[in-house]
Amino acid sequence: MGSQEEGDAAADVVYLHGILEVTVFEAEHLHNDIHGRIMEAAEKLQESMGVHCLQHSRLYVDVDVGAARVARTREVEFHPTTPSWNQSFRIHCAYPAASVTFTVKNQHLIGAGVLGAASVPAARVASGHPVECWLDLRGGEHAHATHSPSLRVRLTFLAVERDPSWCAGVRLPWFAGVKPAFFPERTGCRVTLYQNAHLSAAFDPGVRLAGGEAAYRPARLWEDLYAAIRDAQKFVYVAGWSVNTAITLVRDPERMIPGAEGVTLGDLLKQKADEGVAVLVMPWQDNTSVSFLGNAGLMKTHDEETRRFFEGSNVRCFLCPRYADASLTVVQHVETSAEFTHHQKAVTLDAATATPGGTDGERHVVSFIGGIDLCDGRYDDENHTLFGGLDTAAFHDDFMQNNYKHACLRRGGPREPWHDVHCRLEGPGAWDVLANFEQRWRKQAPEELRGCLLDDLSPAALPDPAFDDGSWNVQVFRSIDDASVEGFPSDPAEAAALGLTSGKDVTVDRSIQVGYIEAIRRARRFVYVENQYFLGGCASWAEDRDVGCLNLVPVEIALKAAAMIRRGERFAAYVVTPMWPEGLPDGEAVQAILLWQRRTVEMMYGIVMKAIDDAGMRGQTHPCDYLNFFCLGNREAPRAGEYAPPEKPEVDTDYWRAQVNRRGPIYVHAKLMIVDDEYVIVGSANLNERSLAGNRDSEIAQGSYQPAHLNGARGRARGQVHGFRVSLWHEHFMGRQRHAGGDGEDVFLEPESLECVRAVRRVAERLWDVYTQDIVEDLPGHLLPYPITVSEFGEVGDLPADGCFPDTRAPVRGRKAVKLPDILTT
Repeated sequence: MGSQEEGDAAADVVYLHGILEVTVFEAEHLHNDIHGRIMEAAEKLQESMGVHCLQHSRLYVDVDVGAARVARTREVEFHPTTPSWNQSFRIHCAYPAASVTFTVKNQHLIGAGVLGAASVPAARVASGHPVECWLDLRGGEHAHATHSPSLRVRLTFLAVERDPSWCAGVRLPWFAGVKPAFFPERTGCRVTLYQNAHLSAAFDPGVRLAGGEAAYRPARLWEDLYAAIRDAQKFVYVAGWSVNTAITLVRDPERMIPGAEGVTLGDLLKQKADEGVAVLVMPWQDNTSVSFLGNAGLMKTHDEETRRFFEGSNVRCFLCPRYADASLTVVQHVETSAEFTHHQKAVTLDAATATPGGTDGERHVVSFIGGIDLCDGRYDDENHTLFGGLDTAAFHDDFMQNNYKHACLRRGGPREPWHDVHCRLEGPGAWDVLANFEQRWRKQAPEELRGCLLDDLSPAALPDPAFDDGSWNVQVFRSIDDASVEGFPSDPAEAAALGLTSGKDVTVDRSIQVGYIEAIRRARRFVYVENQYFLGGCASWAEDRDVGCLNLVPVEIALKAAAMIRRGERFAAYVVTPMWPEGLPDGEAVQAILLWQRRTVEMMYGIVMKAIDDAGMRGQTHPCDYLNFFCLGNREAPRAGEYAPPEKPEVDTDYWRAQVNRRGPIYVHAKLMIVDDEYVIVGSANLNERSLAGNRDSEIAQGSYQPAHLNGARGRARGQVHGFRVSLWHEHFMGRQRHAGGDGEDVFLEPESLECVRAVRRVAERLWDVYTQDIVEDLPGHLLPYPITVSEFGEVGDLPADGCFPDTRAPVRGRKAVKLPDILTT
């Protein structure tokens, strides 16, 4: 009955880049006739009696494209011989593969047994013609079957080049966001974009927007957040990876808000609760922090301190653990709660509406989301000082340096500068962030706290303002599973209609990854990325393809650049990451992440180089004309009156060398992507598997654009997204280059141009020279080349001569962890 050809075929490797639609229907003859009839009868009796505790068949199907596991069906119980799944998947693919493989498995109490596997050649799938057939299953526990076991499947593939949205940008009225999705795109919104927790009064990027009349006006996050909480009248809902009640939000004496000086976040929230405002706080519970042991926890999130601070007050606070779905095994429960976190950072509240014609007293919902935690070490401005102001209100009680052993204020700088990105949403998109909080609270809050959610929050009671032609379209994305939220359908078909993925009775929202993928596929000119981590696409790596780091964001960027090279069109990708992940640079976790990042970068340059060869351009262009990696750093000459620490670091340590050389990395914690100056994604999600898989860390993000400010026949996009990108570049390098005789600023208005790419590289290389020279002087900018070299043939090496980061003995290329599992570092 099955197709021998599909079961046996071995084929050449092809790159499946597009959308793969798969349906797994049913299987037959998984066991021999006599044994199968006995099992079927016994299990039907168990099912009719409702006896699920005894061992019985729990069958599911894994779907693999090459080295990548891309889908898994739900489990079908009590049908050991002829199970039916009838489950469909819509899969974004960017994988090299010889075949698409289906493996039927039986879940045991520990592990799973393979009943058989079959494959369809990837070349046949890539043709685009639908494939529907019975496949002969081979190998596994069914080998003794009387009849050949088989599986019925259907596959349809749409290559990116045939997708109407490929290289189309945001085209209206056809574009309406990611579909399907749990939260659809919302119109009539407002988005405010923030760089860092604060900006000094002197910061002025001088960006002219559309028409050359309006100027881009950067906003200040923690000032706005303080004012919003202070003025809330109905509710303040806070969800965070960490919520530190001891921090102060307003610290700049030149911009001090009356009444804000010295006011801590905890006291502000208590004050609002005492005024009758519903204040709910939901930090992640770090299971390594144990209150009765006085343990601060491995992540130092202050969760137990936060709980104790609000105990007995009118603030309702509970520590929210990251649980696994109830259907998973005991081992998986332990792994999930110990290894993964609730990483969302969101504050939602009510605010006064100040629109022309608005009714006095009218209020609306406002949500803040992004990368900036409400905790210590996050306060910083565009200067990212290392040694300045350590004895002032800005940093005296908030000195953080997690990259060097024994670093503390008593031993002096460098502090750990913090670059980040956040946003504020108003309009219908803000309600989706509120819905996320409510879904999480209802799912995990203790029974006695579930009634604390206000039940009268509705658009009728809190109508959205009407914005002018500068309004935004916003879509909220998440990484989360049904162990952490209520409201996900249990039926796989209903879940798929909402863009959710179902597998082994777990329902997952991974719309953040889908949002990134589709934005990159739409891109026509450039992508600009800032992220704390940048690793993925392991199915395309030269080595270590089995580490499970399968997210597609890096490989999609490389494939987009390659496609544009083959088309003879300009395209540029800029990626800004930290010099190294936060932590001791020679530590096992940091080194493992660096190795996965190196594998990612090598893979990307390999794809770009192949396209250069295919286009016959070897020797005429360089891979860095299309793809570049940067980091941020600072260096400061000593100043009169500077804080003098009473102690010094131990000689010949990383800390001591950094202090003597007066330099250090700026930690990039942002989670940002800007596409063609018209579309922006901001959120809490890192570009790694933890943040993008959906069933690991929980995350929230938004993708947005201004319909009145898109690229088109009338010219380039020059709205708020463009203004924000140029403002970031002003912070990183343009502001100081303006006074240093650098390249003219007009070159930076077209990031895809070869002139812009090479100008940015020149700036970064000049700054690296100043950063690494023996003479200590102020660094005239922060943008540095990531410390790798890329040859004209796409080979990746180390920029420092000794292969180590400046002031350390930590290898730039990284190394494999001995003690830590890969799932922790990917």
